[in-house]
Amino acid sequence: MAKKQLFTLEYSVRCSPPILYEFLSTPAGLQEWFADKVDEWENVFSFSWNGTVEKAAVIDKEQDKFIRFRWLTSTKDEYFEFKIEKAEITNQTILVIKDFAEKGEIKDQSQLWEYQVKDLFHRLGN
Repeated sequence: MAKKQLFTLEYSVRCSPPILYEFLSTPAGLQEWFADKVDEWENVFSFSWNGTVEKAAVIDKEQDKFIRFRWLTSTKDEYFEFKIEKAEITNQTILVIKDFAEKGEIKDQSQLWEYQVKDLFHRLGN
């Protein structure tokens, strides 16, 4: 199996970090845009799409700053992360998504994130 590569996507969001963090770090928030159904038990999130369940552990987080997940089926050094930054000059909120994919799948994976983030922005009123 080819080693997956880290890739990063950035989106400007018209939303305060605490509100955005709720959509990125809670089952109710993630269920609004990321998966059909989301449950959490002892820092392991279960994400359901069309009846298929994938589980991810929270491996690191800081309130209103970032949350990092690792799929239970992934290697220890792979993760996906939602990070909230503030642009220094404009004071805009920036959502930074980091994920891993095989080199030939980065474009498709990025398009999937684009679709998901559009749904998030719709929920946020962006």
